[in-house]
Amino acid sequence: MSTATLEQTIEHWFAAGADAAGNAEAKQAFLELRDALEAGTLRSAEPDASQPTGWRVNAWVKRGILLGFRVGAMEEMNGNHPEGGSILSFVDKSTYPARRWTPEQGVRVVPGGSSVRSGAYLAKGVVMMPPAYVNVGAYVDEGTMIDSHALVGSCAQIGKRVHLSAAAQIGGVLEPVNASPVIIEDDVLVGGNTGVYEGTIVRSKAVLAAGTILTRGTPVYDLVNGTILKATAEAPLTIPAGAVVVPGSRAVTAGHGKDMGVSVYTPVIVKYRDEKTDLSTALEDLLR
Repeated sequence: MSTATLEQTIEHWFAAGADAAGNAEAKQAFLELRDALEAGTLRSAEPDASQPTGWRVNAWVKRGILLGFRVGAMEEMNGNHPEGGSILSFVDKSTYPARRWTPEQGVRVVPGGSSVRSGAYLAKGVVMMPPAYVNVGAYVDEGTMIDSHALVGSCAQIGKRVHLSAAAQIGGVLEPVNASPVIIEDDVLVGGNTGVYEGTIVRSKAVLAAGTILTRGTPVYDLVNGTILKATAEAPLTIPAGAVVVPGSRAVTAGHGKDMGVSVYTPVIVKYRDEKTDLSTALEDLLR
C-alpha cells in the first residue's frame, strides 16, 4: 500500500488499542511498516530543510512500531547452526525476530553476541563489532562502525561514516511517542563510554570525547564562542557541526555546594574540528 494509506491504517489500529491484537489487517500493516524500515525507505525521522532542526519526526512510524508489540505474541526463537543445533535462543514478540544477514547486503556483523532487531536499517558498509545491539526503528547509514558494547537505541538516526566507539550509548525513544529520537549526523566521532540521550542532535563532523554525556537537561559550555547551549521546550540540545566536546565541570556557586567546593559535570566545547583533528581520526579508515 502507499505510504499515505499505510499511515492511515497504522493510526487506525494503534487507536484501536487492545482490539488490534489478533487482527490480521493490523498485523499486515505492521509487517509492511517493518519491511519498509528494514529497507530504509521509511524512517522514524528524516532530513527536512523546512523544519527548524533540519529534521522531521514521523511520530506515526513510532506508533506503528508500538503496534507491532501489541499484535505480536511471545515466542521462543532460535538461530540454527549450519552443522546442526542451536546457537541462539531467546523469547520475544513474534513480530520482532532478530535480523538475518547475507553477504549481498554488504553489512559486516562480526561473530560474538551482536544482534540487530527486525525493523532496523543498516546500510552497506556498516561494520558491527561484538557484542553490540541495534534496536527497532534505528537507521544506520553507509560506512558507519558500531564498536564493541555499543548500543543504537530505538529510532535513533545515525549518519554516514560515523564511528560509535566501544561502549557508546545512543539512547532510544518510543515513548512518549512524540518525542524526538537521537540524531547523529554524518562523519561524527562518538568516543568510548559516551552517552547521547533524549533527542539530542549532534551535527556533522562533531567529535564527542570519551566519557561525554549529553541529555536534554545538560547545558553545554562553548568556550570558543562564549555561549551556553541548552535544550528548550521547542528544540532539543544541539551540538554544532565540527564541535569538539569533552567532559568538564563547573563550580556550584551558591549554598552548601559553594561552601563545600563542589563541582558538577558539564560537557565543554573546547575547539572546532580542523585538519589536525581530522588527522587524528584517520586511523578509522584502515579498520573498515
